[in-house]
Amino acid sequence: MLDLAAELGAWAAQGRGFAVATVVSVSGSAPRPPGAALAVDTDGRAVGSVSGGCVEGAVYDLCADALRDGTVRRERFGYSDDDAFAVGLTCGGSVEVVVVPVLAGSPSRTAVESALAVAARGEAVAVVRILDGPDDLAGGGGVLAVRPDGTYEGSLGSADDAGLAAQARALLDLGRTGICEVPESSARCGGDVTLFVESSVPPARMIVFGAVDFAGALVRVGKLLGFHVTLCDARGVFATPERFPDADEVVVDWPDRYLRSTATDERTVLCVLTHDAKFDVPLLEVALRLPAAYVGAMGSRRTHDDRLRALREAGVGERELARLRSPIGLDLGGRTPEETAVSIGAEIVAVRRGGTGVPLRGGDGAIHRAG
Repeated sequence: MLDLAAELGAWAAQGRGFAVATVVSVSGSAPRPPGAALAVDTDGRAVGSVSGGCVEGAVYDLCADALRDGTVRRERFGYSDDDAFAVGLTCGGSVEVVVVPVLAGSPSRTAVESALAVAARGEAVAVVRILDGPDDLAGGGGVLAVRPDGTYEGSLGSADDAGLAAQARALLDLGRTGICEVPESSARCGGDVTLFVESSVPPARMIVFGAVDFAGALVRVGKLLGFHVTLCDARGVFATPERFPDADEVVVDWPDRYLRSTATDERTVLCVLTHDAKFDVPLLEVALRLPAAYVGAMGSRRTHDDRLRALREAGVGERELARLRSPIGLDLGGRTPEETAVSIGAEIVAVRRGGTGVPLRGGDGAIHRAG
């Protein structure tokens, strides 16, 4: 539900009751990942999606039923089911959905509202539910809202909510949404427990270096992909918010100096479009030694070869150089800034998700990879 934090937070502030259907597991070629949600309020209004359209109608009905009787529901829709074609999930995979009513005065309401407010502010939080466990816990509507510092709100109804919150925090620290198996020996719950932990973390960063036309298009693609996008260039006359209105921030600084001083992590994407050795060589010396998810640099193949020589002379090792995506982007045959930005965005998605970049038409494996 945390991907709908803004909308559901507004519903909660208005005092509306609602039910949230959340994808808790997928297999095969399922269209949406764990954590995808669809919510329905007491007036029948809906937001979100759990399947990209395949089973929305059936899930909407589950939400309406949960609102009527206040009980949690859990259903699996899949290609192998007799009614798969009836509900429309014909893509070859399956999705498991849990529907939780969030009604005014319900025990879980405060924890849900807290988690929604935190996620809407762009801060890290996890929502935790019990999927399986002892009879007195399984299928209940208990919810924990867990923060990175280990504090939590709400209750799962167990004798060891603190222990279960600690288990969930481990997934939150990784920014992961998924199922967490907790053996009886790890928590005082009277049996093994299966948790569903839905994590919301601040968006990954994309830093685009070089205030050029290609950068404007790439900033827009970065926002489309969900990144927090920074544009950096040493030339203040070019690096302005007016030229890059879609960027979350525009920084005027020498690129290598800025990269040394700013926060990055294993999810950060770095795109070097400066196309000028006095900028990009010092910058790449820094970038290739950071634990970034992607480092790409624009330029011709000749520029790439010259850049590699300069980086080797600067002491950058072969293992570090192997991380460099240059010339940047996939071969789509594009020429315009917009087409180039799409090719860069496509390569970033492929690197982050483990894709090959080859046409799907030529393959025979699953389209949607696990994880």
